[in-house]
Amino acid sequence: MLRRVNRWWMLPVVLVVLLAPPAAFAAAPACEGGPPTRALAWRAELVGATPVRQHLARPRPGGRALDPDVAEAVLVLAARADDRGRCWLHVQLPTRPNGARGWINAERVRLRSTPWRIEVSRGRRTVTLLRSGRRVLRARAVVGTAGTPTPTGRFAITASRRNPPQDFLGAWILPLTAHSTVLDTYDGGDGRVALHGRGGESLQDPLGSAASHGCVRLDNATISRIVRRIGHRLLAGTPVRIS
Repeated sequence: MLRRVNRWWMLPVVLVVLLAPPAAFAAAPACEGGPPTRALAWRAELVGATPVRQHLARPRPGGRALDPDVAEAVLVLAARADDRGRCWLHVQLPTRPNGARGWINAERVRLRSTPWRIEVSRGRRTVTLLRSGRRVLRARAVVGTAGTPTPTGRFAITASRRNPPQDFLGAWILPLTAHSTVLDTYDGGDGRVALHGRGGESLQDPLGSAASHGCVRLDNATISRIVRRIGHRLLAGTPVRIS
């Protein structure tokens, strides 16, 4: 014999489920990305031409765009959600003047964190690689002369280029968002500063000297080790502090 079961007790549960707001079940994704620290930073990898807003609240039509051929990834300085819930990233731009920044839509890039950081000391003429705030290696380097100094400040690697080791620029070229403060152009370029290796005539300037036009030169073995540790495809967007 079948017994009739009273199911009125289920009604409040059903009403709670029907009336509960969607946020009770699926929270909106966080707007990730904060200022770089000694232990953590955020990189925005470009997947195509990415429009840049100078001011988040006042977009200007026809503004500039980030070109992935110039910067494979950019360093994130902050993140903010707008009134529509869209996440915007305040990033460092690879353009003049040094320290230029702008806002990009987080949906247009791949956002990734990195524990890596590079510190350059002009006084000690050294380059230090840190992971999660801990020193991994330190090496002597060639920095800019007094007349063509290596610029100071917070910058980031924009790309990584393999190069013939015997060439003047050595085995690897890691362009930065930094530009020379005294040279508008150099060797046909826009005066961009880079970390790079040593080969050919550049070997005549000993490590630990101030002899470059602003770039930071490292022994080929050292810069190759940095590339291997961070990863060739993960270098762009890595913060670089020059002091």
